[in-house]
Amino acid sequence: MANPVAIITGASGGLGSSVTPAFLNAGWQVVGTSRRIGNSAFAHDRFEAIAADLMSSSDAAHLVDETLHKFQRIDALIHTAGGFAGGGLIHETGDAAWDAMLNLNLRAAVNILRAVLPPMRQQQHGRIVAVGSRAGVEPGAHISAYSASKAALVSLMKTVALENRKLGITANVILPGTIDTPANRASDPQADRSKWVSPERLAALALFLASDDAADITGAAIPVVGSAL
Repeated sequence: MANPVAIITGASGGLGSSVTPAFLNAGWQVVGTSRRIGNSAFAHDRFEAIAADLMSSSDAAHLVDETLHKFQRIDALIHTAGGFAGGGLIHETGDAAWDAMLNLNLRAAVNILRAVLPPMRQQQHGRIVAVGSRAGVEPGAHISAYSASKAALVSLMKTVALENRKLGITANVILPGTIDTPANRASDPQADRSKWVSPERLAALALFLASDDAADITGAAIPVVGSAL
């Protein structure tokens, strides 16, 4: 397809900073979004920044409406936005941590999906890729709110796949282990980064899942854990 259009959430974040250039270099028109972002985030003539807080359903709707106004179609949604917060035992994890993880990792996804699915269904084509976490299927101690929010994202994406499988829309979720981002390096400077996942490889996988070559892949939860298996 000539000049396909992708919305990339968290476009300038730790993972988005690798995903966005991968799509631009592959010839996609990219609409990049985060709470605060400008066109200067990526110096490319096919990059368009639209700021949005995806925890607001009206912001998500505005993002999709503006994209359609400018480019008339949306071929892919690459949802890299999310967040991590650890904590204590379940009974020690307070409301603030639960609210933060459910909002960042589930509500934001629900809002952007509710906005982007109607136009994709109308055009009978679309690729949806979300970045979850290995913790969504292999929860760990002391991260109950994070693990539960990512498990909910897996369930959500599989439901999207089931509801739209006959309309040319695929929906898949990538489940990485620890990603080698600047923020993760700063939070754990003594870690063995050889076991971390390359953001460039995750970007390549997202690009493949958004392509016509992946038309038969939907409802998949794909672990990417590198040598930390």
